[in-house]
Order: sequence, then structure tokens, then C-alpha cells
Amino acid sequence: MDHNVPPSHDRTADAAAGYTHDDPAVDDALDWFGRLRDGTPDPAVLDQFGQWLAQDPRHATEFRALEEMWGSSAFLKAVESLPPETVRAPVRRRQGWLMRVAAVAAVAALAAGIWHYPRMMADWRADYLTATGDRATVRLPDGSTMVLNTDSAVALDFDNGRREVSLLRGEAWFDVRHDPDHPFRVTGGFGRAEVKGTAFSLRREDGRDEVVLERGRVDVSCLCDGAGPVALHPGEAVTVPPAGPQAPVPASPDRLAWREGRVMFRDTRLGEVVSELSRYYDGTIIVAGDRISRIVVTGNYRLDRIEGAIRTLADAAGVRMTRLPGGVIILR
Repeated sequence: MDHNVPPSHDRTADAAAGYTHDDPAVDDALDWFGRLRDGTPDPAVLDQFGQWLAQDPRHATEFRALEEMWGSSAFLKAVESLPPETVRAPVRRRQGWLMRVAAVAAVAALAAGIWHYPRMMADWRADYLTATGDRATVRLPDGSTMVLNTDSAVALDFDNGRREVSLLRGEAWFDVRHDPDHPFRVTGGFGRAEVKGTAFSLRREDGRDEVVLERGRVDVSCLCDGAGPVALHPGEAVTVPPAGPQAPVPASPDRLAWREGRVMFRDTRLGEVVSELSRYYDGTIIVAGDRISRIVVTGNYRLDRIEGAIRTLADAAGVRMTRLPGGVIILR
């Protein structure tokens, strides 16, 4: 079937703008979606749109997918995070809708990223930090070992016999050298883990910390007043929200797979998997629709090929992956 271009669509102009989608049906759907959202179309335009829909069943499928993506909470959140002048920036109509999508999502990720003020402050305080997708192994002054996960930052205080680590962002694993006279303490956003010799991890997220114990013993306390410490035993994990540590639970055996450069999931919703993979991807991933987010998946992926992992995950879940300029990935 011949590829029918919507009226006034300028492929040369699109290429000059930097992007045309490699699937003609998707490219036409993007163009029609932008045209119909620019204002109230006249009857002649609606008639042309109807003819385009009738040419191929995929046209209607791709157009509906765009409507679903446009209404997704992830996309709307990205738009809302931008300054008004960015969203209102003029873009030529025939080139515009796709580039607006890419620009909105990419700038939204940037606005929430490295130049955000609290993040800059954490980076200035940090003695060690990692970029998105990277890991680093550090030999600490007392002989202990620290492994930083993706996008993490720590500050150290080992003066005068102290063994203090502040996790400013992200996640770190520690293999602590035994020293009964000098406790080893790691402080997150809401909790503190104290040990004398053991191996454990601490992960800092919005609204909570999580400690996972691999071997030995860890006492986890809250930075708040009044909450007593919780003792962890090997194979247990504890979450620390602002109010204090919750009850310990068995840790997933895959929880520390990131140290081996892998991430694993068993019977997990796609939305949760994407949220985890996003930590390792230096771009923006949008899941279009709650139905897709609820798909249950199982997988074992390499972290050094994260975009390939996302594509494999999309294939396994039976959803379409579209990659836009600026590192924007849409699952729909």
C-alpha cells in the first residue's frame, strides 16, 4: 500500500527539523494528531482525516495510541514540571507535535535532574558520586569496601576514629571491616544503620530509606525522635519512612543483583519494572496507560545495555516501544 502523506505535510522540513519517525503510519498519525489539536478543524480537514483512517486499519490504531499516551499521568507530569514559557514556545505546525513531545519530556527530565538545586548541593558535599548507569567500588580509609550504585553520592567522615558515611543520594553497599571499638554508621534521609562488621546495603528514595542485610547484624534506627532501633538478621530488609522503621521482612534474593551488573524481576508489574530501570537510563521513559503499567512480567537484564533491556521487556510484554529524540522512550 502506498504511503499517503496528509495534506501540506513537508517531509523535507521534518528532516531538517531533525526527526521523522521510521514507521510511516506512526509519522502520519503524529502529524494528524498535531493538526487536529491545533484548533477546531474545518469539515474539509475532517473529511481528509476520515479518508486517511480508512486507508489502513493501522492508522486508527496508531492514532488511538497517541491519544492514550497524551492522557497518561507520566506525560502530563512531565508537561506540568516545565516553566509556562517553555510549553508555550512557538513551533512550526507541520514540524511540531512530535518535536514538542520530545522537547517536553526531555526538558522535564533535565529540570528534575542534575541542575535541580538540592541535587547540586548534594554533589558539592559528596566525596564520591556516580553518574546514571554507572557503578563504582571504593576502598574506605578503615579498609572497608563501598560499592555505589547508579546515580549515587556519599560524604565521608573518618577523622579521629569515626567511621561515618552519609548517603546523599541513591544506593550503596558496604562490606565493613570488623572493629568493635569503632561502630560503622551509614545515614540516609530518614534512618541510620550501625554495625561493627557486616555486609549490607542502604538505598535512599523519596519518602523512605531501605536497608538490606547480606550477612552479620545491623541495627537500624530512625533520625526522628522516639523510635527505637530495629535489629536485622541476614536475608532481611527494613524500610524506614519518616515515622520510624517498619517491621523487618525477607529481602528478595534478587535485591542486590545490581552489584553484579544485573537487575531481575519476578511476577512484577511493568510500571514498577520501568520505574526501577529508569534509575539506570539517562533519559525519560513514559508508560502510556494504566493497562500497560499493570502487565505482569519476569526478566533478568544487563544494566550495561539498559535500552536493549527496555526493548526486550517491551517485546515480552507485547507492547510497542517508540524512541524519540532526546532519549525519550514511550511504551504503549
